[in-house]
Amino acid sequence: MGATFGLLSTYPPTRCGLATFNAALAGQLTAGGRSCGIVRVTTVDDDQRPGPGVIHTWPAGSAAGWLGAAKALNAFDVAIVQHEFGIYPGRDGGDVLPLLRRLSVPSIVVLHTVLSTPTPGQRALLEAIVAVAGAVVTMTGTARDRLLRGYDVDPGKLVVIPHGSAEPAAAAAPRRAGPHLLTWGLLGPGKGIEWALRAVALLQDLDQPLRFTIAGQTHPKVVARHGEAYRAGLHRLGAQLGIAHAVDYRPEYHDADTLNRLIRSADVVVLPYDSIEQVTSGVLTEAVAAGVPVVATTFPHAIELLSDGRGLLVPHRNPAALANAIRRILTEPALAARLSRPRTSVPHWPAVAAQYEALAADLIAAPATGLDRAAHAAGPRS
Repeated sequence: MGATFGLLSTYPPTRCGLATFNAALAGQLTAGGRSCGIVRVTTVDDDQRPGPGVIHTWPAGSAAGWLGAAKALNAFDVAIVQHEFGIYPGRDGGDVLPLLRRLSVPSIVVLHTVLSTPTPGQRALLEAIVAVAGAVVTMTGTARDRLLRGYDVDPGKLVVIPHGSAEPAAAAAPRRAGPHLLTWGLLGPGKGIEWALRAVALLQDLDQPLRFTIAGQTHPKVVARHGEAYRAGLHRLGAQLGIAHAVDYRPEYHDADTLNRLIRSADVVVLPYDSIEQVTSGVLTEAVAAGVPVVATTFPHAIELLSDGRGLLVPHRNPAALANAIRRILTEPALAARLSRPRTSVPHWPAVAAQYEALAADLIAAPATGLDRAAHAAGPRS
C-alpha cells in the first residue's frame, strides 16, 4: 500500500488555509487504505479536541511541544510538514526547526509563504529549514525562483508541486437572474474587499443589477485582536456607497460541496488582495480550475496563473481598474467564453497527492542524505 505519512500542520476544526490544505492532502493520501496520521498544531483559541485522524496535538504555548510532535511523526515512513511563519511556537515559528532536526524519517516541508523581503531572522530560519529537510515543496515557480534569488538554499532540494483543486461538481450550479460576482475566504485587512465594493458602486449602470457575494468568516486571528471591526467597516462602506442592497454577506463556514456550487454559480471571481507577497492562493486555484473568469490584483500567484490569458490582472487598490475588468467580462461574450474554459493544467487533489507519494518514494529509496534524496526527486517535477 506504499509509504505511510505523518502530517504536521493546523487542521480542522481550525479554519485557515493551511488546515484546509492539510485536510485535502491527507484525505487523498489515505485513499486506498494507506496509513496517515495528523499531528495537529493548535492556537490558544482553537478547539483543542482532536478530530478524526489526529494522533497527537501540539498545543500552542507548550514548552518543548515539538518533542512529542516529532516522536509522533517518527512513527510513520515520511513526515510532511506545512510551513507558515505564524503557526508554530517560538519567534517566527522557530520551534519547527528543532522538530525537523529530531526526525529520524525523511521529511517534506511545504512552504506556503516565501517572503521577498524577510527579516534577518525569517531568512535564517527558512534557510535552516531547507538545509535540514529532505525535500522542500513550493506550489508555484514564482516561490521557487524567489527562494533561489533571495535565500542561500540548495536548488536540488526544491520541488514544485501545484496546489490542488476540488473535483468538478456532479451537478451544474443554479444560475442567478443577474450578474453574480464572488469572493471568498477568511476575511481581514489586506483582502482588499473595500476596493471591490467601490468597484461594484461603479457598475450600477449595468443593464441587469449585479450581486456581489462575500463568503467566509473573519480570520480567527483578526477576531482575536480586533473582533469584527473589519467586517463592520465593510458594511458601513457598502451603505455609504449606496450598494448595500447589492452585497450578500455569507459569514458562515462553507464545506467543500457548498463552496463548489457557490463558485460555479459565479460569473466572475474577484480577488482584490492588497498583498504583493502572496505566492500561493487556494482560492485562485479553485476558481481557475472551475473555469470561472477571474479578476485579480497583481499578487505573485495571480501573475503566474493568469498572465497567459486565464483571467484579467489589475493594479492594487484601484477600484476603477477592477470595475473596468469586471465590466469587460460581463459585456463581452467572446472574452467571457474564453476565460470560462476549465483549466486542465490545474490539477485536482488526487493528482497532487500522487506527486507527494512519488516524492516520498524517492526520498525513502535514495541515499540517506537529504541533499541526494531531494536532488533525485526534484528532476522531472521542478
